Amino acid sequence: MLAEAPKEKVRGDYDRRWMSDDYFDFIVWYTAGDTIQGFQLCYGKPHWERALMWLSGRGFTHMAIDSGEDKAEWNRTPILVPDGSFPEAEVMREFNRRAANLPRTLRDLVAAKVTEFVAKRKH
Repeated sequence: MLAEAPKEKVRGDYDRRWMSDDYFDFIVWYTAGDTIQGFQLCYGKPHWERALMWLSGRGFTHMAIDSGEDKAEWNRTPILVPDGSFPEAEVMREFNRRAANLPRTLRDLVAAKVTEFVAKRKH
């Protein structure tokens, strides 16, 4: 279950909150005025993790996460790689179920942005 985390100041970047459970990593960036600047919703872990990111003024990206760890003795840094598929129904079902403790305004923003992302991909 995702739960609201404290906002952390990050030098040289936007303040952020990072929430996580066994299916999602959810990072939200905030401006100095406490307005949401964007978010990254990483989903599908640990089997096929992908990330939907939205940034105000920039729009959307959707990528797969390559964990970089194909051998136990190596610990490479995960990277984002292109991925075209987006299981909207699954992501929204899991988000609605797991984000019940988050503020309604944040849940509504994610739902609206997922809908916008899917609509843009159809055109």
